[in-house]
Amino acid sequence: MNILTKQSLSSLKQWYADAREHGAIIFIDKEISWTSFDVVAKLRRIVGIKKIGHAGTLDPLATGLLIVCIARQATKLISTYQNSHKAYVTTIKLGASTVSFDAETPESVFAEIPPHLNEEIIREVLNTFIGYTKQTPPMYSALKKNGVPMYHKARKGIQVEIEPRDIHIEYITLDAFDGIHVTITVQCSKGTYVRSLARDIAEQLGTVGYVTALRRISSGEFSVEDAVNIREFEQAMHVMQAEEFQSLDITAE
Repeated sequence: MNILTKQSLSSLKQWYADAREHGAIIFIDKEISWTSFDVVAKLRRIVGIKKIGHAGTLDPLATGLLIVCIARQATKLISTYQNSHKAYVTTIKLGASTVSFDAETPESVFAEIPPHLNEEIIREVLNTFIGYTKQTPPMYSALKKNGVPMYHKARKGIQVEIEPRDIHIEYITLDAFDGIHVTITVQCSKGTYVRSLARDIAEQLGTVGYVTALRRISSGEFSVEDAVNIREFEQAMHVMQAEEFQSLDITAE
């Protein structure tokens, strides 16, 4: 299956031909404020192919690698990509939290940050999360209850009992701590909510916390370093199509 990356944009014409005939993959570096569906809808308009799906939702306030499968043959591979482990870099603000566990909603819960908190203590707490465990997803999520996404209920203030899910944390490292913000890198299994992980880490540190920044840096063996910005892709498609029209005009003459 032909995969379009930042490095292979020069082969866009062949990739597009393959996408239309056999299906293809594109690695998108999702921008902040875009939903994963926004990306899919935009790509449908750009490439003119309706059957498109992504392999793992990113929250609107998250950025990073979104693997998108284009055309029916490629969408059959979505589950394979979805089941791969994912790696993220995230920043957690301690001492305050929100109902969504990220910056989508305002700070509404506050707690003192333990004065003795330091990097050594944080690393010890992070290590307790490595391995298999259960995690309760956030109410503000696309998980469905009786066919309705839970975030619809959450925004109406309706509380729903959420069953904990099995997850696996492969590794988790401390990147920075400034007394309030903790930045970590985590590699985890499908179904892991980093926002819930942030909540649980803060709780184990004796306070509350929420995600202020989240970036997916890899999915399986693939890195965000290989992903293309959707605006760059759109521009490259415009250039390719303009060149094709020019070629047709020359041939007609």
